[in-house]
Amino acid sequence: MISILILADARIYISLSLTRLMSAARIISVLRMPQTRFSSTSRSPPPQQSSGPMTNDPHVYVRNKRLKMTVVHARVADNQNQKHHGLPDIEDFAFHKPTGSDKTNIPKHTCDMLSDTTMAHPPTSIDGSPANWEKVLEEIRNMRSSNDAPVDSMGCEKAGSMLPPKERRFAVLISSLLSSQTKDNITHGAIQRLLQNGLLSADAIHEADEATIKSIIYPVGFYTRKASNMKKVAEICLNDYGGDIPDTLDKLLLLPGIGPKMAHLVMNVGWGDVQGICVDTHVHRICNRIGWVSRTGTKQKTRSPEETRESLQLWLPKEEWAAINPLL
Repeated sequence: MISILILADARIYISLSLTRLMSAARIISVLRMPQTRFSSTSRSPPPQQSSGPMTNDPHVYVRNKRLKMTVVHARVADNQNQKHHGLPDIEDFAFHKPTGSDKTNIPKHTCDMLSDTTMAHPPTSIDGSPANWEKVLEEIRNMRSSNDAPVDSMGCEKAGSMLPPKERRFAVLISSLLSSQTKDNITHGAIQRLLQNGLLSADAIHEADEATIKSIIYPVGFYTRKASNMKKVAEICLNDYGGDIPDTLDKLLLLPGIGPKMAHLVMNVGWGDVQGICVDTHVHRICNRIGWVSRTGTKQKTRSPEETRESLQLWLPKEEWAAINPLL
């Protein structure tokens, strides 16, 4: 009797094992079937319950991806066409060293490290100027003549252009103070609002509440600090210069919020005295990109606008000093 029971249990066990093996074989065969657009079985897991719209169709995803890739390629092609038909890039004017076999032995990682600090410089003339600087300057002038920039109509030198000389000098000083870290159109708007509210003279700013000035010049960069500096500058100009502005570079640099770039601009526009080149971040960046400046005794890029000014003034003729800032 016991033998019969053991035999029956063995048959049941074998039957269950065969059933499991057949189920596993079916699953494996399904997984190995090639997935085609006509296949009725999807490899993707069954969609989970969600209250939102269904978005798990694999074919829709592939179509969207292909569509996206097509659009990207089209945009790249459009950009390439625009480059050919639009204005040249500023680096098109830069001097480029000829490539030769002598550079093939330089390790790539070394070139990558040097690329951020060095650039190809044109040969220099006897006076130290880049050999092709006049041609480059002419090409930049041609490029700028075909399109106006905001600085042409809204630069600091345009501030208070209809005011008497004394008031205009103060307007140029305040415009220069507001211009740092701020776009030309934003600075121009702030100057216009100050003018409309009668707050573009030393005595008016001195009497005005700082909170009022801050609200008028907003959204220039660092407007809170600049409103405070405007009050300090107005007080100095009233007490020391009778409401006018300092007439020397050194005295201008003593004013709160006035740096070398602003001081040279104010001396040029306010007093007609060109003592140096007005170098802002734009001039600093462009001069390095076209290889016009370098750190003393090296071929490395200058690290600040002041270094760029000093390097540029070594060779650029003085008659070009006033024009180079709005040009670039």
